[in-house]
Amino acid sequence: MKRWIALGLAICLGVTALTGCTGSSSAVTAETQTEEQEKGTEQRAQSGMDKLVLTYVVSPLNVPSIIERKQGIFAKNFEDMGISVEYAEINSGADQTQALASGDVQILYAVGATSVILSAANGADIKVLNMYSRSPKAFCMYSKDESLTSPESLRGKTIAGPAGTNLHELLAAYLAKGGMTIDDVNYVNMGIAEAKAALDGGSTDVALIAGATAYQAKQQGYHLVADGEGLIKAIIAVAVRQDFYDANKDVIERFMKAQEEIASFMQENQDETLNIVAQELDLDEEAVKEMYGYYDFSMDISDEDRDGFQKTADFMLESGMIDHALDVNTLFIQ
Repeated sequence: MKRWIALGLAICLGVTALTGCTGSSSAVTAETQTEEQEKGTEQRAQSGMDKLVLTYVVSPLNVPSIIERKQGIFAKNFEDMGISVEYAEINSGADQTQALASGDVQILYAVGATSVILSAANGADIKVLNMYSRSPKAFCMYSKDESLTSPESLRGKTIAGPAGTNLHELLAAYLAKGGMTIDDVNYVNMGIAEAKAALDGGSTDVALIAGATAYQAKQQGYHLVADGEGLIKAIIAVAVRQDFYDANKDVIERFMKAQEEIASFMQENQDETLNIVAQELDLDEEAVKEMYGYYDFSMDISDEDRDGFQKTADFMLESGMIDHALDVNTLFIQ
């Protein structure tokens, strides 16, 4: 290609002396465009993909996901690789890990540590790419009964919340402070919204809730029995399959670059970020601002994060959720 362009330039330059031809700059531009097109083709061929599916979960307060989708950051970053971005709105951790295992979803963009551990313990190929958030204070136990002020006071009480989650771990950790276990209460497995409705209706004594739902309970004047501060790490991660990571490192690199762009937007446009999230969750900005302060959205995996994963894995073993001890160091991309 370059040889033919050079030949064209020579001819044009020869004609310039007679006719004033100025086509040399056009030829150089054409060469540059051709090289850029070839580069783009090479990127697409390297990844071997034309579609990337990620989970989209907004609860309890998944600010990066909301900002990314509203700003189209992933779509923009993958456009020149010829990859379209699609979203799977899957709220259940078990359903998320199943979708990853089946290949229906390539990246779990916000999945709880408990779900990752359970999936790995059952033999699935799942690895933590980086962190999404930590928010122990956002996970709460609320009641209408103000006499429930200690683990011992919960004995025999009906407590509702989602099993196999940070909230389940919160309950177990709180009971353990009083030398108790889940067996000492009437634990009912149900979703956050359903648990809150059960508390409203009086069919449960305590609701395990988080995020905007917990904020609503607070505004209603309900009694906070405990939150996760000092009890759990409340880790949310970003996860992929190891085989996908190995085969698509160019895609992963671009994904992580986009994550950094999301983080920069959140940091540099805090007022706009709060406004966007408030509209998405149908909350007032003051509520979002208060809850936002509970969260650490750093992507980096720290030693404390690893310790938090191990603590969760040990809890799951003790509670019978997994059958064998798990070294969580095996969960991270090597």
